[in-house]
Amino acid sequence: MTTESTTPQWVKSSYSNSGSCVEWAPATASTTGTVPVRDSKNPGGPALGVHVAAFAAFVAGVKAGDFDTTA
Repeated sequence: MTTESTTPQWVKSSYSNSGSCVEWAPATASTTGTVPVRDSKNPGGPALGVHVAAFAAFVAGVKAGDFDTTA
């Protein structure tokens, strides 16, 4: 029997150094098909729901350097 919490279990990126970053709730994503994302500086604020496929494409793009910028 699987039990789910109605409160998302938020996770910060392992790349976060300052503690101010984006958090996501992977367990919620696996059960709903939507990845909840929020600003760690405002944990009581709104969360954005992103479709799992869109979030996966975003992460793949980050890993590939697609969003790197130069000054």
